Amino acid sequence: MSRLRGRQWGLALQFVYDHFYGLANLSFWGYVVVALLFMHVTLIGITLYYHRDQAHHSVELHPALRHFFRLWLWINTGASTQEWVAVHRKHHAFCEREGDPHSPLLFGLKNIVLRGAEFYRAEAAKSETIEKFSQGTPTDWLERNLYRRWSNSGVVLLVIADLLFFGVPGIILLAIQLTTMPLLAAGIINGVGHAKGYRNFDTDDASTNIWPFAVLVAGEELHNNHHAFPSSARFSQRPWEVDLGWLYLKVLSAIGLAKIRRVAPEPELIAASTAPDVDALRAIIVNRMHVLRHYTDRVTLPVLSCELEHLGGNAARLLRRAKRLLSWQPGFMDQASQERLADLIDRHPGLKTVLDFRADLKALWEDAHASNERLLAELRQWCARAEASGIEALQEFSAYLKSFQPLPEPAVA
Repeated sequence: MSRLRGRQWGLALQFVYDHFYGLANLSFWGYVVVALLFMHVTLIGITLYYHRDQAHHSVELHPALRHFFRLWLWINTGASTQEWVAVHRKHHAFCEREGDPHSPLLFGLKNIVLRGAEFYRAEAAKSETIEKFSQGTPTDWLERNLYRRWSNSGVVLLVIADLLFFGVPGIILLAIQLTTMPLLAAGIINGVGHAKGYRNFDTDDASTNIWPFAVLVAGEELHNNHHAFPSSARFSQRPWEVDLGWLYLKVLSAIGLAKIRRVAPEPELIAASTAPDVDALRAIIVNRMHVLRHYTDRVTLPVLSCELEHLGGNAARLLRRAKRLLSWQPGFMDQASQERLADLIDRHPGLKTVLDFRADLKALWEDAHASNERLLAELRQWCARAEASGIEALQEFSAYLKSFQPLPEPAVA
């Protein structure tokens, strides 16, 4: 009996030895290339299909691409389109507030980075979340009877395929594939992308951009840009920012495999000195994220810089620190940062003045119940106050607001 068992173990070890590298029989670097390729396809599928096509409808992928990515992501992540889209849309609807499925402010950064997939699965298991937030996602036979019904079967197929084609090294490859979404998407983007990094836009959340450190996440690292313009197919907003997902979309659209539906608006300006009208007001509100960024760059920071000039060598360092503090809303800062910002405002009255002007300007589009006539009157009053302030930066910004060109009329089908 013992000899029979020994022989069986011997045959098993011989089989493993003979098929150690699987049917593919790749070299070390071959496995590295395959691992990186599989990770990249998964991340591209998440950003192009799950995120931009299904969650926000900013692009329209060719049906063949949709079916490919749906199958690939089911095999490599075990997730379904309905679940991913529903959880993501709920994140936007309740961002940083009670109900957000994965906010570091609510659950802690460490928990989201290391256990992001657990938070995702917990939310995806709620039928009310799926029912309310998954509208417009596939409900065909494949979704009902395969992807959602047998969610774990995709991962089982992945295990079999990796061991068959890549042998024992396939175990490492499998681990890399299965941690791509939990670590990079659910962990890094949902965690670090709401805690660390820089901000281009004053969004009502704690979203940040972590480019270029996560540039291989296919554009998802430009998270603050995305929260500023959720329905935009392009996430990059600065000349140095690279959105790999957008580059893919440009290529796919050129060959007829994708249709780009929406991108973030860009202000169109004209030389004007007259008071803004209702059409210009509408353009300002549509481009409000650009307006606030322009205000920070051309009013807040220059005014503070002038007040810091007398500090000499320390001015540049203090300005960098102040710029970071001013890019966050106080509610998303820790106590120490809030105290530093309050102290900065107390010591620099010019900064307090321009921040008060900024708050008044922002209140224009936050008043959801005001009529166009009232908002226009308040905007004109704001411009008049800015021009009478004696602060050159505010006077120039008033001219900037007056130069907004009315939005073009929508095309008639």
